[in-house]
Amino acid sequence: MSTESAREITLTVNGTRCTRTVPVRKLLADFLREDLRLTGTHLGCEHGVCGACTVIVDGVSARSCLMLAVQADGSCVETVEGLAATDEGKATLHPLQQAFWDRHGLQCGFCTPGILMSLQELLRNSPSPSEEDVRLTLSGHLCRCTGYQNIVAATMDAAATLRGDRG
Repeated sequence: MSTESAREITLTVNGTRCTRTVPVRKLLADFLREDLRLTGTHLGCEHGVCGACTVIVDGVSARSCLMLAVQADGSCVETVEGLAATDEGKATLHPLQQAFWDRHGLQCGFCTPGILMSLQELLRNSPSPSEEDVRLTLSGHLCRCTGYQNIVAATMDAAATLRGDRG
């Protein structure tokens, strides 16, 4: 690769700093999936409409199919792989993931990683969201399986757990 067609980038992904040389036109989604092997970020429409590729960049949800990897240089990126806590090799689901499991908030699961990341941003910024807030967040995602009701219920449960309202 010539220096005009590739660039070295450094970013922090799920708490781990990494440096790679990438083609300047490589999408962030492809970088995460191919270069870092973080395949939880899914590519659906590749037009930013479906939300399957949603990640959090510097605290704000972003469509990784619309963002170049070089645009993330110097940023902190969170993917669905970073939600679960790992202690001595044992993973513990994030309260949002656990609530999705408990409330059957997913079926095929293709859209779920992107939905989880958008809801993670919502719950960070609004610890006590209304159902309307949750539905507004979900309006940026396409799911053909669930009908969204269980996703809303799971989000409300997770919010309560994160606030300490339930064990």
